[in-house]
Amino acid sequence: MPEPPAAMLSYITLGANDMRASERFYTALLVPLGYRKQVDPEGLTFALPAPGGGSGPCVVYVKPPFDGRPATVGNGSMTAFRTGSHDSVRQVHAAAIAAGGSDEGAPGFRAAYSKDFFVAYVRDPVGNKIALFCNDPAAVQG
Repeated sequence: MPEPPAAMLSYITLGANDMRASERFYTALLVPLGYRKQVDPEGLTFALPAPGGGSGPCVVYVKPPFDGRPATVGNGSMTAFRTGSHDSVRQVHAAAIAAGGSDEGAPGFRAAYSKDFFVAYVRDPVGNKIALFCNDPAAVQG
């Protein structure tokens, strides 16, 4: 098996105050994108399957902060997930809102980034900003 690149993003951890609300939200957001969910005593793990087994790149951990203080939003931070189509952006955005998220920007093109950048924004139950995007010019616009 080849060595991964030295600077590959491996995981992100997002703090949660209400694990039930966060589980509902992140299940609605990540499972349709191909992530598998695992629940353990520390919180939630969402991982993409890797070829040959194990976890793929960018595992998402959702758990209470280790220091015991409340989870808060990182001002200016955002996590973005690439999808395969514009319809996927729309569907996952709607599912995330239905699962307790809040709309931070309806699905649509954002020409300021590029003519093909189709994106939607949502906030999780803590207030973390999440982007769902597709920038493939061949993607179905639906």
